[in-house]
Amino acid sequence: MLLNQEVILENLAAKLRIDILKMIFEAQSGHPGGSFSAIDMMTALYSKVMKHDPQNPDSPDRDRFILSKGHAAPALYAILAHHGYFPQENLKTLRKMGSPLQGHPEKNKLPGVEASTGSLGQGISIGIGMALAGKLDGKNYRTYVLVGDGEINEGQVWEAALFAPNHQLDHLVVILDHNGQQLDGSVQEIMPLDPLAEKWRAFGWNVIEINGHRMNEILDAFEKAGSTRGKPTIIIAKTIKGKGVSFMENNNEFHGMAPNKEQFTLALQELEHA
Repeated sequence: MLLNQEVILENLAAKLRIDILKMIFEAQSGHPGGSFSAIDMMTALYSKVMKHDPQNPDSPDRDRFILSKGHAAPALYAILAHHGYFPQENLKTLRKMGSPLQGHPEKNKLPGVEASTGSLGQGISIGIGMALAGKLDGKNYRTYVLVGDGEINEGQVWEAALFAPNHQLDHLVVILDHNGQQLDGSVQEIMPLDPLAEKWRAFGWNVIEINGHRMNEILDAFEKAGSTRGKPTIIIAKTIKGKGVSFMENNNEFHGMAPNKEQFTLALQELEHA
């Protein structure tokens, strides 16, 4: 039964990659690389982990999800449309004038978007505020924040990393999309992070390291995070930028560039036959 669940989620993630590709090609703008690296984890979150209701997106008891790396908005839009937060056909309006599907998520313009993000480094602080409010209000919802590894160059991230364990925010889970690339090159060249897991442990976090494309590891990590008490959790997920399309994988050219017609056709063929 577990295997079936994993296969279902993997198939859904493959379908969502196609939605992301079509969106970005239609817009001729967007970030395919970071959207593809994050979509497996977001698929598991929205389909099997989080409490959420598209018919009541502002329910006070819902789990919260913050896409701190807001440039991966196509991944968020694809998953929200799949779950019925808005019509699937609206995906064609990505980055169009007047559309609620802008290049970065905008709260109050689209149901299911918890915060306007894209100014990197702020998502964990936003998530801490939500988690702390829930704790003070006696709520049991959980807050999930997805950040990029280039993003944690920002100093605010480490202030937040100090704060959360001090307040025992065990209903806060940070997912680090560790694809090793950022806008201007490799993370290792620009601002080395190692020893990454040790740094977060030293700050008092429960640290789980996984392959961010293996559904069994993703689901197991969320289950372990859910049973952790007294400290927040960070899931360090090793991923591949552009995962799923051979010529996009680990190719920083596709950090923020849409495919041309020929590239779109090739990418679509690969994703449809994955």
